[in-house]
Amino acid sequence: MSWSSDVGVGAPRGAYAVVAKGFFLPGGYVEGGCVTVEGGRFGLYRAEVPSGMAVLDLGRARVAPGYVDTHIHGFLGHDVMDADAAGVGEISRGLARHGVTSWTPTTLTAPPDQVAAACRSVAEAAADGSTGGAAGGAHIRGVFLEGPFFTEAHKGAQNPGYLLAPSIGLLEAWQEASGGLVTKVAVAAEAEGAPEFCAAARALGVSVFLGHSDASLDEARACVNAGASGFVHTFNGMRGFGHRDPGMVGAALGLHGVCAEVICDGRHVDPAAARILVRARGADGVALVTDCMQAGGMPDGEYLLGELPVVVSDGAARLAEGSHSLAGSVLTLDRAVRNVRDWGAATDEEAVRMATQTPADANGIGGICGRIAPGRDADFVALDDGLHVTATYISGQEA
Repeated sequence: MSWSSDVGVGAPRGAYAVVAKGFFLPGGYVEGGCVTVEGGRFGLYRAEVPSGMAVLDLGRARVAPGYVDTHIHGFLGHDVMDADAAGVGEISRGLARHGVTSWTPTTLTAPPDQVAAACRSVAEAAADGSTGGAAGGAHIRGVFLEGPFFTEAHKGAQNPGYLLAPSIGLLEAWQEASGGLVTKVAVAAEAEGAPEFCAAARALGVSVFLGHSDASLDEARACVNAGASGFVHTFNGMRGFGHRDPGMVGAALGLHGVCAEVICDGRHVDPAAARILVRARGADGVALVTDCMQAGGMPDGEYLLGELPVVVSDGAARLAEGSHSLAGSVLTLDRAVRNVRDWGAATDEEAVRMATQTPADANGIGGICGRIAPGRDADFVALDDGLHVTATYISGQEA
């Protein structure tokens, strides 16, 4: 890549134009042209570089919005449940190397005071300048509370000893602990009072996703009608599909106006299942997530997911004892994008959208990230023709 003489590598001054082979824009992929950046935000896409403007020439790279991971527990040996702000910052910086420019640190089922401590640590990391922009780390865009409002039938790698009934009081307490950062909460649709909880959470501005649930289609539909907007890691941790009992999977495939997360590491779902999901929902209704745990970016070995011992071997993270269920993943979002493309589940454009625009919209942060559009944060990645990330830019600066 080359810069004009008045722009330093990784530290542009003033306005500049990004020139590349093509751009993944909200309306579709376009060849050539440029996108302007000023003050860390995107301007317009233009056919020609404005006269006199500095240029960041990315050559034959294709430019996409920075990736948005809205379900991720840890990376590089750190776990959000460690309640360590410095560790959260390390996760942010590690994710940027894989094209992630926005993420929502994700908690686990745990005692309420531990969840609150994790929320406070995320707020501290978001406030101390260690993420985003010049710090080189992905922006923290909220907190996802994955638990404890689940039922035991599909608890997965969640500690059943800490499961609780849905409680708006607890949600409000955790929201206070996070400094208002909670953007998403998960709930089992069959839990007593689940529809009322969905409605109350939405009134607080928190997106509700259904998961770790043995609910019927009708129970899931009741929650969606009350305000739930998505499904947690579709196919995993939920009642399966039957032709007389569509269950949670049937709800994720068939209900209108919702978003279905999916973990495309080749372990959690078969490629054929991913293809079926994308065909059913379309790229605007499927969000790629990693559900990555602290072993992401680390060698095989023994780790923890919250309090639960996990063994990572040959690309799979499994509980060390008992069911040996999958316990999150070691997936990175750039790999997930390549996987859905390689599996024939999506075109390049659709794969990128499922890692950017779709998760941002489903989590209520589409107004600040997930698109190359005027006013959005200038978070973008340079991709080669194989969808490998060759450079990451956060708030207009190279990470």
